[in-house]
Amino acid sequence: MLATAGLTAQRGAAAAPAAAGTVVGKVTFDGTAPRPRVVRMGSDPLCMTESKAGSLSEVLLVGPGNGLQNAFIYVKDGLGNRTFPAPKTPVVLDQQGCKYLPHVVGIQVGQPMEIRNSDPTLHNVHAVPKVNKEFNFGQPLKGMKSVRTFDKTEVMVPFRCDVHGWMNAYAGVVAHPFFAVSKNDGSFEIKGLPPGSYTIEVWHEQLGTQTTKVTVDAKAGVTANFSMKGKA
Repeated sequence: MLATAGLTAQRGAAAAPAAAGTVVGKVTFDGTAPRPRVVRMGSDPLCMTESKAGSLSEVLLVGPGNGLQNAFIYVKDGLGNRTFPAPKTPVVLDQQGCKYLPHVVGIQVGQPMEIRNSDPTLHNVHAVPKVNKEFNFGQPLKGMKSVRTFDKTEVMVPFRCDVHGWMNAYAGVVAHPFFAVSKNDGSFEIKGLPPGSYTIEVWHEQLGTQTTKVTVDAKAGVTANFSMKGKA
């Protein structure tokens, strides 16, 4: 069944209409959460040195109250023919401690993505979309930055590093600013929606997708909660 995911909004600012509503919610894990697996980084000693946040997988992170982290929540349908200018402020995807940070990110079509290497070791950035154009380039030096954009909607675009096989990330590319990524407690907030009826979708890399319908007005917020069941 459908439920709301607590997600951290990572989206470009767009001018909100004079009357706008908010969707809040939480994404929870239905079941007993497994312990995150240990990521083995021994193939690159520099990764062992740089990984200050620990070496646990981010594929399935369950926090307080069974909140599910790293779910992507967005308006899938209901905006009609409205258009939204792409923000000029870039979304940052960093490589730090031999991990992509953040693990899940949202971005608008046409918005710049700044990809950084904060590690003193070689990374390669390999985006493997199905709809957008694939790119694959190296960043051998600490402090290097590259900018790319996506010109089509796509949920989701996978990223990997062909040097370090454990590194992966996902970008949700949408044509509007109404999206979020769940926080460690599963909570999320989507602000600035024009009044109307919408289909909200949550995506998780291991647990799949769910949708629910909400009606937004400018006077009161609406809650959309998602409960995602672990795969057998």
